[in-house]
Amino acid sequence: MRQTTPGIQTALITGAGRGVGASIADALAATHELILLGRPSEHLDAVASRLSAQIWPVDLTDHPALTARARELESLDVLIHNAGVAFPGRFAESTSEEWRNTFEVNVIGAVALTLALLPALRTARGHVVFINSGAGFTSSPGLASYSASKFAQRAFADSLRADESLLRVTSVHPGRIDTAMQEDLVSYEGGVYQSAKFLSPETVARVVADAVNAPADAHIHEVVVRPRRPIA
Repeated sequence: MRQTTPGIQTALITGAGRGVGASIADALAATHELILLGRPSEHLDAVASRLSAQIWPVDLTDHPALTARARELESLDVLIHNAGVAFPGRFAESTSEEWRNTFEVNVIGAVALTLALLPALRTARGHVVFINSGAGFTSSPGLASYSASKFAQRAFADSLRADESLLRVTSVHPGRIDTAMQEDLVSYEGGVYQSAKFLSPETVARVVADAVNAPADAHIHEVVVRPRRPIA
């Protein structure tokens, strides 16, 4: 079993190599020991090195590996589901393989990891945070499989909250964020990318950190955050 520092909480973050995940790691580094789960990459190594974090080099679709690594933890205070994929395209342009891949990462991977870590989360009376999306409330043209997966992820979070009374479960629903995924979407839409129009990853990370560090008697179910209109 992995030993943790007494009095210091532990947070496991998926998809922490860059973008929102890396920013969440930065935001929690001062208050938590960090475990970064993801496919091996130079980006993930760099974040881990900068923050003295542990890496779990595991693919979310490798469920036996997730189960094996989860046995290393007796207790886990925070689990943040940030990893996600999107395939821009209207429904008629999509393929069943894209739908399968989207759900494998955005939904089934999150389910498998949560099941594997559930004993450790229960021991800590822990907190599970889902980085969802505005697409988890309203489907948008060109994001069929992604929107469907985010609706499913929100239902999973609601069910987990209802079934596991010891846990805090929070869904965070940001609007459009200045990330590589957003650049791909704007390119698909034929638009001109303007980062100032979108939320920064650091802003979303601060919102997540506020929810994670909320007083123990507070249970924040959902957070909705949108880009503020720039002053003309």
